[in-house]
Amino acid sequence: MFDNITKDKSNEFLLSLNLIDGNLSDKEKIKKLYILSNNIECNYKKYEIPKKDGSKRVIYEPSYFLKCIQKRILNNVLEGFKVSKYATAYVKGKSIKDNALLHLGKKILLKLDIKDFFNSISFMDVYNRCFLEEYFPKSVRILLTYLCTYNEFLPQGAPTSSYISNLIMRNFDEKIGAFCGENNINYTRYSDDMTFSGDFDVKKVIYKVKDELKKLGMQLNYDKIRVIYSNNSQTVTGICVNEKAQVLRKKRKKIRQEVYYIKKYGIYSHLKKLNIKDKFSYLCNLFGKINFVLMVNNDKEFIEYRKFILKLLNNL
Repeated sequence: MFDNITKDKSNEFLLSLNLIDGNLSDKEKIKKLYILSNNIECNYKKYEIPKKDGSKRVIYEPSYFLKCIQKRILNNVLEGFKVSKYATAYVKGKSIKDNALLHLGKKILLKLDIKDFFNSISFMDVYNRCFLEEYFPKSVRILLTYLCTYNEFLPQGAPTSSYISNLIMRNFDEKIGAFCGENNINYTRYSDDMTFSGDFDVKKVIYKVKDELKKLGMQLNYDKIRVIYSNNSQTVTGICVNEKAQVLRKKRKKIRQEVYYIKKYGIYSHLKKLNIKDKFSYLCNLFGKINFVLMVNNDKEFIEYRKFILKLLNNL
């Protein structure tokens, strides 16, 4: 379709994607996009955040201008392409709860993790599997890929990266989903976390996943393989799924304690004891935890907690 397309026609196509705002001429818009793509590494701030296992997660935060461009690529381009039904992260209308509910009350729960997930997705992966030649002129494909990658890989922290990862994994999800359907196994993937449930041969599933990941140039994280039977606490993305969907008991208990101490001693005394100075951030964080519980289970007790914390926030 785009064979032998002229430079002017290619630029016209690029402008039609509406990636840049401002009182600029078309020529200036094109120039800004190419300057940005040629200096992409200079437009990221790199920092680390701690993970639960004690290791560090590297986050690449794009500059304000690049982030605006990436959001438009996400909204105007990427979201026009469907992801697999097995993908539950970064998909409109789906949540952590959707990822967990499918695995409710199953005999065996298998949790697998993809090693260095975002770093394993290369420039060429994005170029070949997201910005396909039947939909984009070559020069536009190259430009869009540069705008969505960092130093030849997919940066965790860019607005486009999560949706791109789902597009990259679409064929994998469909193959694994078909395999699981044939073997009466439930399957979902939440970013790099894969969950399988039912009554099945665990080794057979692990071997199949390992083989399909290898075709993508990816690896299983063997340190994070978890097999959990129904006589133990089965959790999927922070939600207990043994009998009914519920946030872990210890997390709900911790929220109860915090609300109790606030009511008994007052918010100022409570925060002084915890050596916390930012009251607003603390209450927002607690409010978010309560909302997470209510997203999973509409518990009357936690509805009252939410009203109480919201009243404190409104009185700040």
